[in-house]
Amino acid sequence: MELKSLPSRNTRHGSSRNGGAAPVSEEEEGGGEEEQQRIMPDDGIVVYRVYKERWFGLAGLMLMNIVISWGWLTYAPVSDSTQIWFGLDSQSPVNWLSTVIFFTYGLCGLAVAVLYTLNRHGVKPALMASSFLVLVGNWIRYSCTQRKIFGGVMFGQILIGFAQPFVLSAATHYSDLWFTSRGRISATALTSFANPFGAALGQLINPMLATSPEKIPDMTFWVAIIATVASLPWWFVKSRPPTPPCASAVGEKLGFQESLGVVFRNRGFLLVFVMFSVYLGFFNAMSSLLNQIMLPYGYTADEAGITGAILIVAGLVTSAIVSPINDRTHSFLTAIRIFVPIIALSYVALIFAPRTHTLAAPFAISALLGAASFSLLPLVLEWAVEQTHPAPPELTNVTLWVGGQILGAVFLIIMDALKDKEDNDKMWKSLVFEAVVACVVSPLTLMLGHSANKRIEIDKVAAQRIAG
Repeated sequence: MELKSLPSRNTRHGSSRNGGAAPVSEEEEGGGEEEQQRIMPDDGIVVYRVYKERWFGLAGLMLMNIVISWGWLTYAPVSDSTQIWFGLDSQSPVNWLSTVIFFTYGLCGLAVAVLYTLNRHGVKPALMASSFLVLVGNWIRYSCTQRKIFGGVMFGQILIGFAQPFVLSAATHYSDLWFTSRGRISATALTSFANPFGAALGQLINPMLATSPEKIPDMTFWVAIIATVASLPWWFVKSRPPTPPCASAVGEKLGFQESLGVVFRNRGFLLVFVMFSVYLGFFNAMSSLLNQIMLPYGYTADEAGITGAILIVAGLVTSAIVSPINDRTHSFLTAIRIFVPIIALSYVALIFAPRTHTLAAPFAISALLGAASFSLLPLVLEWAVEQTHPAPPELTNVTLWVGGQILGAVFLIIMDALKDKEDNDKMWKSLVFEAVVACVVSPLTLMLGHSANKRIEIDKVAAQRIAG
């Protein structure tokens, strides 16, 4: 049987303990083979492969993102019934059930733990930690909801918030390990979009489960059951593939301190960080408050839930078209400069949509906002990795998500405070605030300069050597 060796510089794919080449046999590499390339440097033969198992791991990450996001928006779509069930004076404490999810992501200690877990141990331990927190958090919420203990529900919500960074931050890390440059954007899109898809399920299904305040415990029970079932696949997920998928996945990543310098001295990354944080923050805040934005104008909770679902579904469909195209063209900057103004203008239009007292305007604007936001998300995550390579992809991913989650909490608090108390708690002032900030940030796209996509260039050079 022929043996093939991986070069010793590859510390993330099968390097041996003594630092030498780690032989990999045909039998070990077989099974899920879909694509194979060989290149012969001085120190041996490198085998590039993508494996079918990558889709199973991707599915595990998607399921965890769905149930965590569903947990985030469990009570927001039925905020009025939740207020009545727990005997609260207002809906502001219900809003804090969403706000704490955002703040937990920004905890420095948790962010460092996520980075260490992903960088040193891979995806599987991250999924294990997340699954444990999701299970405990959901069943604590159910028990405390039955007993009308709002503080206990808040504690369970915080545990679910602690689970979120372990899976949401793994998107670019996982696609870097298992996918080539012609599939990373799509892989990152699937993982990242599972999070708002879970929110859409919560927006659509929870009002159907909790048709009255007395149904709040039943709704919480079914969400806990779904989360329990979805937490099982991590047992079967591999942290790393046996061999790298492409040339850019072979090289050793920079150390943590050196990576910080590379990332935070990159002007393009800092500009994108500001835009990403603002638009993700507003998307999170609006998703949490959509019920309260629409109900004062005579809409029902079901209609608000359908609006939220349209926001997500339109985004998923559009991204399913846009992401594969960008995987082929790698036209990151062009796409960013198209989608950012569309998002800003959508927030302007959202000011007037509820005042029409029709469903057409909220539905249409939500569809446009979802399409642009979802298409932009994976592009920014992958573009940031390209610009900062060979810094670990999980570093830029965690940084971007932390910014968006923290601003989501801040925006939610501000928008809740801007409710018009004298006019049935209408949120038109909140929507004006949202639109103004979104438009102010939009011109930052013009300051982004064209620069090399580093991993893509590495793969192009390797492909030329193989063809030659």
